[in-house]
Amino acid sequence: TLFPYTTLFRSRPLHLGIPQYGSPDERHPDGRHRYYRGRNAVRNLKHMLLKAKRCLTHNLLNLPGSRIDGRIVVIESDDWGAIRMRSREAYDRLLAHGYPVDRNGYERNDALASEEDLELLFDLLASHRDGEGRPAAITANCIMTNPDFGKIREEDFRTYHYEPFTSTLARYERHGGSFACWQQGMRAGIFRPQYHGREHIAVGPWMRALQRGDAEVREAFDLEMAGTASRRNGRNGYVVAYEGDPGEEARLAEAAAEGLRMFEQLFGYRSRTFIAPCYTWPANLEKTLRAEGVEALQGMIHQCLPGGGHRRHWFGSRNALGQTYLLRNCFFEPTTDACADPVDACMERIACAFRWHKPAVISSHRVNYVGFIHPTNRDRSLRLLGELLDRIRRRWPDVRFRTSDELTSLLADQKNPT
Repeated sequence: TLFPYTTLFRSRPLHLGIPQYGSPDERHPDGRHRYYRGRNAVRNLKHMLLKAKRCLTHNLLNLPGSRIDGRIVVIESDDWGAIRMRSREAYDRLLAHGYPVDRNGYERNDALASEEDLELLFDLLASHRDGEGRPAAITANCIMTNPDFGKIREEDFRTYHYEPFTSTLARYERHGGSFACWQQGMRAGIFRPQYHGREHIAVGPWMRALQRGDAEVREAFDLEMAGTASRRNGRNGYVVAYEGDPGEEARLAEAAAEGLRMFEQLFGYRSRTFIAPCYTWPANLEKTLRAEGVEALQGMIHQCLPGGGHRRHWFGSRNALGQTYLLRNCFFEPTTDACADPVDACMERIACAFRWHKPAVISSHRVNYVGFIHPTNRDRSLRLLGELLDRIRRRWPDVRFRTSDELTSLLADQKNPT
């Protein structure tokens, strides 16, 4: 059915409340349903209305835009290569100094993925196959560089310097072999890098905060971190890479182009897709991306614009340069999502996407799979991911696992059949 919750409403006579389905002992001795009354009735009615609203929203999200043949699942995962929390010791120090790093899933858990993190993730992906025998794959959206803290300090914070993320990995404990793991995952077809940006920080605002001696930014800098959750508002205000002053547009465009050239040099191929950090980029950046080979733009229904405002996109729509917008319509974020059952919630969205002949493009950030700071974070997410992949395969045996660049090719082939 189009809106399955209409059935839900019909099957539950409201009367003075909403029936509680469950075991036989939850019914009246005469077999009638026991009804919630008073506050419980209102609470359950609100819950049903929220579920109906969510179902309507999911359907409306998938209604416009291009359709695609077959059931396709794409897992898009951002932030690979970027620093966040430096170590467990850094986390404990910031927490002791009053920073609310324990209240945000990213500040609490996100970090460079260790060798162990990668090996466990890759083992799980390789163990789940689609209807064609291909393993599950992650589109790993990569940040190419991190701040070179030593050089920035040597120049007394006057000039920004960066280092390739591979150099950062080499300096981290338990990460010396991480890039070799990346390469193994690439060869196995389960880890497909695409471009996320040269860095995942707002360089201009961050450098100005360092230059004026902002105490919180300097303390994070001493721990080799580009900001952290502020004691003032709980936010890390330096993660939106393309948020800068109007006069910085040329610098931001050149940084994006340079990062794409670094991507090609490191991986041996051009990145055909791009996802902006925090879904925020100026419209004129797309021309620079196109010149460097980017054919498709990953994102959400709304593209956030620096300084405020947004643009709306639909799956498969194109801009004037011929670039295609790929829309994330499913979410599997157990680390940051307050949802009680992230697997059920994701399955619901996947079913909705397939109903409208759309691919299920799942957002699932790196933070979910990192246990370098807190191993329990990674272990829980991997268990849930395994459950999700198993349920997908059992419910849709003909499903195909693909990456974002492959999805771009499928869309192009359907628009331009031979």
